[in-house]
Amino acid sequence: MTDLPRSKARPRVRRIVVVALGLAGLAALTFGIRWWANRAPSVSRGDLWIAAVQRGPLTLEVRGSGTLIPLEFRWASAPIGARVDKVLVQPGAQVTADTILVELANPDVELAALEAEREVAAAEGELARLAATLDGARLAQESTVTSLDADLVMANRRDTIDAAMAGKGVISDLESAESKDRAKQLAARVDFEKRRLGALRRGNTAQLDAQQAQVQRLRALAEFRKKQLDALHVRAGQSGVVQQVAVEVGQSIAAGGALAKVVVPDRLQARIRIPEVSMSDVTNGLKVAIDTRAGAVRGEVVRIDPAAQNGSVAVDVRFLEPLPRSSRPDQNVDGTIELARTGDVLHVARPAIGEAHSSASLFVISDGEARRVAVKFGRAALRDIEIAGGLREGDQVVLSDMSRWEGVDRLRID
Repeated sequence: MTDLPRSKARPRVRRIVVVALGLAGLAALTFGIRWWANRAPSVSRGDLWIAAVQRGPLTLEVRGSGTLIPLEFRWASAPIGARVDKVLVQPGAQVTADTILVELANPDVELAALEAEREVAAAEGELARLAATLDGARLAQESTVTSLDADLVMANRRDTIDAAMAGKGVISDLESAESKDRAKQLAARVDFEKRRLGALRRGNTAQLDAQQAQVQRLRALAEFRKKQLDALHVRAGQSGVVQQVAVEVGQSIAAGGALAKVVVPDRLQARIRIPEVSMSDVTNGLKVAIDTRAGAVRGEVVRIDPAAQNGSVAVDVRFLEPLPRSSRPDQNVDGTIELARTGDVLHVARPAIGEAHSSASLFVISDGEARRVAVKFGRAALRDIEIAGGLREGDQVVLSDMSRWEGVDRLRID
């Protein structure tokens, strides 16, 4: 037998097969790695809050918390700069308008009151002295006029007698003429002294009036100083309850400084704060339910603060029915404002994120997966929110806080 040479094809085929298998394994490995890298994260269904989108009527509401505030209150303030000497009441005390809340001390005011009284006494003494002096001068002038009147009567009588005697030739005409001249002189002097008496009376009246005006001015000043001194006993000014005492004994306080707040406890309204993003549909006149912890009380919106603070807006609510007897100023309350009642709309339970008239992205569950969907919200109720776009009736929506999956658009539901 002749030996045939071996073919070299078999080893070559073997190498090709090995290479092909290696390339296939490498491709499979690459695909597996890529598939694993792109594989969606998994989430346990039991860890999620899931709700279905529903269609039907919806009562739109917004909720906020706040306190009861007094409608009638008064701050008792310091009438002048002073030092707090005594605090006679504490918060919660029932007071009347004349109840003294705080006693203040100011030595300058006390000294000014004493000085004013001294000046009044001095002015009254001067008025009495002046009146006596002027009365003496008036009486002296009246005496002079009276005496001259008597002399004039005698001179006229003498003139009449002398004229008769001169006609009979008993006395000379010269003597008769002298009697007539004397009577005329006395008449002129009487007229002058009477006019002088009138001027004296007018002058006396003017001096007395001026001094009396000075006394009245000083009395008014003394009364003012007395009122200032009395005002250091600071009174409530109205009946009610002391809500706050803002000073302590020994504290110095400027004029007009607040001392204590007195409120009328049965005249209250609620002031609640509503998130700014939920205020677009809130208007005056809307009905409100206020939870006072001792029962719900109906009210209505009467004022909306024009400015927001710290992301919320203050809304004042007037009560339409009596408050529970236990209600008091600064008591914490919750308020629910009814905005409207809708017709047939899509809605879902309010998610952890998303407010009225805003947009958010939520996960919608389908075929064992949760995919991120852009959702537009409409008006909001207390527990549900209207769906304006992005979802359909029956969609299963994840409402939990999914911020840990930020940047992930697909999740596997286990």
